[in-house]
Amino acid sequence: MKIEKHIQNIDDVGDNHVGTASETPLRNDAFKLTASEKIEIIKDDVRHIMETLGLDLTDDSLNGTPNRVAKMFVNEIFGGLDPKKKPSASTFDNKYKYGEMLVEKNITVYSTCEHHLLPIVGKAHVAYISNGTVVGLSKMNRIVDYFAKRPQVQERLTIQIVKELQQVLNTEDVACVIDAKHLCVNSRGIRDVDSSTVTSEFGGKFKNKETKREFLDYIKLETTF
Repeated sequence: MKIEKHIQNIDDVGDNHVGTASETPLRNDAFKLTASEKIEIIKDDVRHIMETLGLDLTDDSLNGTPNRVAKMFVNEIFGGLDPKKKPSASTFDNKYKYGEMLVEKNITVYSTCEHHLLPIVGKAHVAYISNGTVVGLSKMNRIVDYFAKRPQVQERLTIQIVKELQQVLNTEDVACVIDAKHLCVNSRGIRDVDSSTVTSEFGGKFKNKETKREFLDYIKLETTF
């Protein structure tokens, strides 16, 4: 009975999209294996899954799938687990003395739900107020992409983006809003194709009601190009 209750609790966590921590849960030996070694192991695991489902892997269309999936997992959609792929974010002196918030909106988010390994697709809107340093615009996109490329819950992703930019820019004045669709909601379970999830994290001055309102108003502005 206790085992059944434990299994039910695990299922409930996944179905309710509950995250466990603001840091991605990683084992201490997460990087003991090389990327090539991980691909070989995952390839065999994917093959076993497909064979268990009854698929004929001698078919030309399916024969290469285990290897393709393994390479995709390690090198692409979960590439953000590798700290060596973390984007370097060089900062520069704010010589032009720009003192207002800078907003980078509509950053494309492709991530993966850690509960069902199904896609999360949406947009991130990121802002900061310089305390004397600035960061290249493309670095903001790269930071979003790096943390998105791992098994995620959207709340954690939002927090990780803000924490990273706070560290890079040496300021608490960073904010992020993400609006995304979760295919684990849209394509399975409740199958609500129209719903999306919005999360936010506000640091420093962005906790101020007026500053937060200004940021949210910028997000609503239509892009002219």
